[in-house]
Amino acid sequence: MTWTVTVKKKAEKQFRKLPVGVTKALFRLLREIELYGPYRNNWQNYGSLGKNRFHCHLKKGHPTYVAVWEIREKEIRLVEVTYVGTHEKAPY
Repeated sequence: MTWTVTVKKKAEKQFRKLPVGVTKALFRLLREIELYGPYRNNWQNYGSLGKNRFHCHLKKGHPTYVAVWEIREKEIRLVEVTYVGTHEKAPY
């Protein structure tokens, strides 16, 4: 059974400003979350930000780009991406 991934409006706006390589990495991440779930240990600097909240690096270097997502409903399998952008402005 797959997971449903949604993206908050704020994250959609941030997504439009990303470089092409980071956009491709984000699409790969979203697809992996859909297929295999929100626990993505295979991504760089993946980690928990508290209960049901996670992040990982999409591109390392300067600037570093990150994605932040939350599990909204485990029974329904719903994940919401809340932030995509530079590490400096990440909400954690």
